[in-house]
Amino acid sequence: MKKFISFFIVAVLLLGVLSACNSTENKSEKAAETQRLHIVTTIFPEYDWVKNILGENPANAEVTLLLDNGVDLHSYQPTADDILKISTCDMFIYVGGESDEWVEDALAEAANKDMVVIDLLEVLGENVKEEEVVEGMESEEEEEEDGEEKPEYDEHVWLSLKNASILADHIESSLAAIDSENAAVYKNNAAAYKEKLNKLDEQYKSAANEANIKTLLFGDRFPFRYLTDDYGIDYYAAFVGCSAETEADFETIVFLANKADEFSLNTILTIDGSDKKIAETIRNNTKTKDQKILTMDSMQSATLNDANNGTTYLSVMENNLEVFKEALK
Repeated sequence: MKKFISFFIVAVLLLGVLSACNSTENKSEKAAETQRLHIVTTIFPEYDWVKNILGENPANAEVTLLLDNGVDLHSYQPTADDILKISTCDMFIYVGGESDEWVEDALAEAANKDMVVIDLLEVLGENVKEEEVVEGMESEEEEEEDGEEKPEYDEHVWLSLKNASILADHIESSLAAIDSENAAVYKNNAAAYKEKLNKLDEQYKSAANEANIKTLLFGDRFPFRYLTDDYGIDYYAAFVGCSAETEADFETIVFLANKADEFSLNTILTIDGSDKKIAETIRNNTKTKDQKILTMDSMQSATLNDANNGTTYLSVMENNLEVFKEALK
């Protein structure tokens, strides 16, 4: 009996030691998780820029892409889990336009008051453009507040390689501010990445300069104003970039078909996620009815799965360059 009691006491003590060890390990894991950098991005381009500047990720930072289910910026609504991720992160990056009005409330409830917040439109300042309605484009009624029209800014700033270079610089300096130990790494990574952006920018510039045609026609929304402005290209489109419209009226169709004829365009463009019906109807109303229908990717519906399968901001912009060249032949 004494031997049994002794054995029982030893077993209890051993369990206590093991339990203490597990408790210590759990605390250590929690401490490590707390010390780890947490970065939250709303859209794919931001996510990919951060990943490139982190490089081999010496700080073991966790990077979250919020818009990861194919829903684009204009119709996204954050979940409770999204708000929690934002509340406790070290760095939060978002576009900052009208589609991101929910962010103000999310940041007001943030638990981490030392969070670094990057608003793309704010960083770009005077480089940000107001949405414009060009000839033939269907426009939505402007909302007025207190009798004054509020300017609506074109949110698609990431579709300019020049903007991307400016934003990469800002992300790099912000990362260095919260992780000074690896500041030199981030600086080198950003410099290497900007070199790739600048090289691709030069390729777009050459394509525009050498083009026979200087006009693009979109049978769709038009989020590429920053890109066309960068290279002096004109455009016509059915809707502005942030429009919720999906069907064009007959007047718009005829106008765009006539423009395709006037400029002898061999291509009608759409954006990612389009069913191409408007583009097809435009083509059917042209004289030749033989235009190609090609897609330029605005990255508004890119997901983490795409990233894991090798899609990058640069790879998308490289593919867009080939479509850009084809449409300007």
